[in-house]
Amino acid sequence: MTVFTHILATTLGVQAMELHGRDAALAYAFGVGVDVDHVVKAPFYLRAVGLRDKRGYYWRSSLQEPVALLWIVPLCIFFGSVVPLVFFAIHIAMDYSVRFEKMPLYPYSLWVTRGWLTGIPDRVKEGVLFTVLLAANVVVYFRWFGIHV
Repeated sequence: MTVFTHILATTLGVQAMELHGRDAALAYAFGVGVDVDHVVKAPFYLRAVGLRDKRGYYWRSSLQEPVALLWIVPLCIFFGSVVPLVFFAIHIAMDYSVRFEKMPLYPYSLWVTRGWLTGIPDRVKEGVLFTVLLAANVVVYFRWFGIHV
């Protein structure tokens, strides 16, 4: 999924859970911030592919795989908050709905999967989810101000 869809999902979750301060920051860090590995991998992509669009290029690191729960769960215990776990799970669920390769246990296993919903085109999934999240964000936003849509 794109960063825009992750931002919408995280914003909706933050509003719905009425998170503020540290918990809101944790929600954005684990709902959107885990995509920072794309920035780290960008030079490798440019070196390997150049400026053209190459679908299926493996942008991910173990930061965006379920194996990251090995450090996220202890972090949740340390912070006394389930927020990182909840928003990371949402991020992973969204990413696993697209067809690109994933390595859930990397670097401990090289097992590769394509996730779920592989029969539906990624653009359709992205468009539907983006639209639903945008509408839900608008509804929740207006409800904050007592306006019922």
